[in-house]
Amino acid sequence: MKGSEHAHQGGIDYKSLSSLMIAAHELKSPLSLLRQLALSLESEALSEREQREIALHMKLVSERALRLTTDLTKAQRLDDGLFTLEPINPQQLCEEVAFEISPLYRACGRQLMVVRRQRPLLAIANKDLLRRILLNFADNALYYSDEMTPVELSVSAREHGQVIRLGMRDYGPALPIDAWRSLHEGIGRPEQIHARPSSSGLGLSIARQFAEAMNGTVGVTRHRNGASFHVDIYASKQLSLI
Repeated sequence: MKGSEHAHQGGIDYKSLSSLMIAAHELKSPLSLLRQLALSLESEALSEREQREIALHMKLVSERALRLTTDLTKAQRLDDGLFTLEPINPQQLCEEVAFEISPLYRACGRQLMVVRRQRPLLAIANKDLLRRILLNFADNALYYSDEMTPVELSVSAREHGQVIRLGMRDYGPALPIDAWRSLHEGIGRPEQIHARPSSSGLGLSIARQFAEAMNGTVGVTRHRNGASFHVDIYASKQLSLI
C-alpha cells in the first residue's frame, strides 16, 4: 500500500508505465520492418513487380500494427462499460475474420480455414471485442504455423451447450513443456513467451481483458505439433438466428 501511495504521490503509475514499455516493444518490430522496406524501395535495381510486392508487404505490416494500437485503445475503455453484449453467430464471425486477415496469410505463404459446422450456435458477446480476440489469435498463429498445414479456426459447444468455444489451432513446433506451463498458468500476463520469441504476450493480455469484459476466459492447449488458443464465452439461451 505504501509503495502504491508513493508511486502516485510521485506522479508515476508504474503499472501503466510497464504496459507502455511493453507496447513500445511490441510496436518496435513492425516499425523497424516498415523502415527497412521503405529503404528497399529506394533501390533503383528493383523491378516493378518487386516494388509492388514490397508495397503490399508494407501495407500488411502497417495494418497489423494498427490492429495493436486499436486494441490498446479499446483496452483502456473497458472500465467505461461501453461494450454491450448481445446474441451473435460465432461461426459467421469466424468467416468474417478469416476473410479479413486472409491477405496477410497469403502474403506469408500460409492459409487460414474455418472448420464447418452443420448446426449453428449462438453466443452472448460483444462482436467487436470477440473479433479483436480472434484477430489476435490469428496474428499469433501466422508466425508459428507450418507452411503445409492450414491454421484452423473452429467453433464448438462445451459444458452441455452452456459455453461456446472459439479456437485457433496452429500446426508447427511444439511448445516446450516448461514454456507451456508458464503460459498456461499465467496466460494474459504481458511478458515474454520464450518459446515464441516474437511475442511479448501483450496481445494475449489484451485478449484476456476483452474476454473478461464478456464474462469469458482465454486459454491455450499444447500439442506435439503446435498449439491451440481459445476463448470461451456463454451460449445464448435464445433460439438460433438461422
